[in-house]
Amino acid sequence: MSLVPGSDEVLFVPLGGTGEIGMNLNVYGHDGKWLIIDCGVTFGDPSLPGVDVMMADPTFIEERRKDLVGILITHAHEDHVGAVAHLWSRLRCPVYATAFTAKILRRKLDEAGIAGKVKVHEVPLSGNIPLDPFDLTLVNMTHSIPEPSGVIMRTGAGTIYHTGDWKLDDGPMVGGSPDTDALRAVGEEGVLAMIGDSTNAMVDGHSGSEADVHASLMDFVGTMENRVVFACFASNVARVQTLAEVAHAHGRAVGLVGRSLWTMTEAARETGYLKDLPPFLREEEAMQLPRDNVLMICTGSQGEPRAALPRIARGDHPHISFDAGDSVVFSSRIIPGNERPIGQMQSMLTSQGINVITERDHFVHVSGHPASEELRQMYDWIKPKIAVPVHGEAPHLRAHADIARESGVAHTPIISNGDVLRLNKNGAEICGQVQTGRLAVDGTDLIRITDPSLRERAHMLWNGSAVLTIVMDKKNHLVAEPQLSAPGLLGDNDDDYDLMDDVLDDVIDALSNIKGKKRNDDEATIEQLRRAVRKSFRMRRGKSPTTDVHLVRLED
Repeated sequence: MSLVPGSDEVLFVPLGGTGEIGMNLNVYGHDGKWLIIDCGVTFGDPSLPGVDVMMADPTFIEERRKDLVGILITHAHEDHVGAVAHLWSRLRCPVYATAFTAKILRRKLDEAGIAGKVKVHEVPLSGNIPLDPFDLTLVNMTHSIPEPSGVIMRTGAGTIYHTGDWKLDDGPMVGGSPDTDALRAVGEEGVLAMIGDSTNAMVDGHSGSEADVHASLMDFVGTMENRVVFACFASNVARVQTLAEVAHAHGRAVGLVGRSLWTMTEAARETGYLKDLPPFLREEEAMQLPRDNVLMICTGSQGEPRAALPRIARGDHPHISFDAGDSVVFSSRIIPGNERPIGQMQSMLTSQGINVITERDHFVHVSGHPASEELRQMYDWIKPKIAVPVHGEAPHLRAHADIARESGVAHTPIISNGDVLRLNKNGAEICGQVQTGRLAVDGTDLIRITDPSLRERAHMLWNGSAVLTIVMDKKNHLVAEPQLSAPGLLGDNDDDYDLMDDVLDDVIDALSNIKGKKRNDDEATIEQLRRAVRKSFRMRRGKSPTTDVHLVRLED
C-alpha cells in the first residue's frame, strides 16, 4: 500500500494493542515521516505449543524504515517494551525512554546480544524530544510501574495526546503524582485527538490508590501467622515497596522469588527507587528463617508454568516449598485468558493446606488503569475533538467511546489493528487497511503464527505422532516385522500392546492390497501406509496422529 502522510494530517496506525490487551505497537505518520510509540509482547496461548510470547507483525512500518524517526517507549511493562529486542533489527532506528525504562530495555538488549547496536536515548521525566516533524513532550503519570508517561505530540496538523497506561493516584508509593497541571495546560492549548487506554473503561468509579492498599495490608499482615507469600507482577515496584514496609513493620524479612523480580528491583534501586529499604533476601536465605519471620514476594501470579509460584505449587521448585498453614496472597488482577491456569494453581495450593487469599477475600490490590470516573476527569482536562480508544478488547473500546461521547467529544471512532485512521481538522476517518498479524518467538526464531510448523505442532499435541518402519526386499517381500512407535498414543500396558498389534495388522493388510506398479513406487507405498496408520488409530483411538513412514529396501 502506497501511503505517505501529509502535512495537514496525522495518520494513526495501530499494528497491535487495539481490540486486545497487550502487544502494543502504535504507529503515527505526519508530513512524510513515521514514529512508533511502544513496542511490546503478549503471552502465548495453548493453541500455540512451545510459544511463550508473541508480538505484532511490523511489516508495514518496516517497509517505511527510511522515514522512521524513532521508537518512544512510554513505560517498562512487557506489553510496551518487550518486543524491541526482537524487532529492532528490522526497524534500526533510535529508541527513547526515561531512565528506569531505559535500564530495563538495555538489559533486554544485552540478553539479545545487540546492546552495542541500539542507540537508546535516555529522556528526563517530563522531558522534550524533538523528532521533526513530531515535537514530543512527556507527561508524568501514575501506573503500576515507575515512570509511566503520557505523550503530548505537537504537529503541524494539530496536537495529539497519547495517554499510554495510566491512572490518577495521589498516593502512588513510588514516583510522583500525575502532572495534572501539564494535562490542563495542553487541554487549554487545544487538542486534536486523544489516543487512550481503555482497559478499565467498564469499571465504575475510581481505580483506587496504592496508599490505600498499603494501609489495608499493614492491618491484614499483622493478623497472619506462619509464612506469608505475596504473588504480584514483578514490574509493580510500588507494590514491592508497600510489601517491604508492611513486612518490616511486623518484624518480617522480605525474600524475593523469581528472576524478573530481581531484575526489576535492581533496576529500581539503580535509578533511585526503593533506596530506603534494606537488602532483600535470596530465596534460600528466606527459607532458613522461622515461618513467622518472613514475607516472600513471588512471580507467577498469572499461572505462567515456568514462573516461581506455579513451580512451587507443583512441588518442583529447587529451593522453595510451603507448609500447611502458610498463606499465599494474590495481589494482582487476572489478565483475561489466564483464568484457567490461575485456578489450577490456586487449587493445588489449597489442596496442600495453604491459605489462598485473593482480592475477592480482602482489599489486596488496586489496578494500574483508569476506571470510568478517571476517564471522565481526563476528558474534562484534555477536551479533545477526537477520542480514539485503544488498549482494550471490543467491549472496553466501546465503553470508552461511550464515556468520551458523554464527555462532549464529537468524534469517537472505534478501530482495529491495521486500520489507517486519518486525523485532521475535519475529524477522523478510516482511510485504509494495512498488513497486520502476529509473530511468535519460537526458540531462537521469530515466525508468523500462521507458519505450518506451528499448525503441525498443535496437531501433534492433540493427536500425537507415529513412526512406522518397514523393511522390504527388492521383490516387495517384508524382511522383518514392521516396527511402530507412537509416543503419547501407545504406552506400556496390555491394552496398548493390543492396539499396536491391531494397527500393524492394518498396515500389513494395506501393504498386501497395493497392486501392480504401485508396489514399486516407494512414494505411493509410503503414502498408502501413512494413511493406513492414521485410519487405524482414528477408528480405534479417535486420534489422527502425524505419521512418518520409513521404507527401507534391501538390495540383496
